[in-house]
Amino acid sequence: MAAKSIYSSLTVHSMANKKPSPTATRTITSKKSTATPQVKLLTRVEQLKLLTKAEKAGLLSLAEKSGFSLSTIERLGLLTKAEEFGVLSAATNPETPGTLFTLSLFLLLLGPVCAFVVPEDYSWEVVVQLAVALLSVLGGSAAFAASGFVSNLQKSD
Repeated sequence: MAAKSIYSSLTVHSMANKKPSPTATRTITSKKSTATPQVKLLTRVEQLKLLTKAEKAGLLSLAEKSGFSLSTIERLGLLTKAEEFGVLSAATNPETPGTLFTLSLFLLLLGPVCAFVVPEDYSWEVVVQLAVALLSVLGGSAAFAASGFVSNLQKSD
């Protein structure tokens, strides 16, 4: 008798057939609101009159003279490639200007650091210093300009 009562107290009951209680099936949701407004890229381009400014600066005719027209863009599928690489979504991402600014600072500091760290014992080392300095200045300046441009595009008036 004692063995039977010990055996029944050690029995493991299966939970597979039991239904969970209603409180266990509730999902917890976050009540955080997204305070970041949607960026309306084309509306912002229109507000800034970027196409008019490009036309007045002669950029469109210069691009056309160099063989870069809308039909060329369409034929090469550049808009599709830009979409695949996430260029358009990056332009609307609120983190992009900060990321580009950080990249520009890194690149602009890379040139002087390379000139300080790389010795000047051989001519190829001087060429490396010059190449890194040139690329860091060009890349850092481009990233800084892109950061300001994307930030300006994302502003809402």
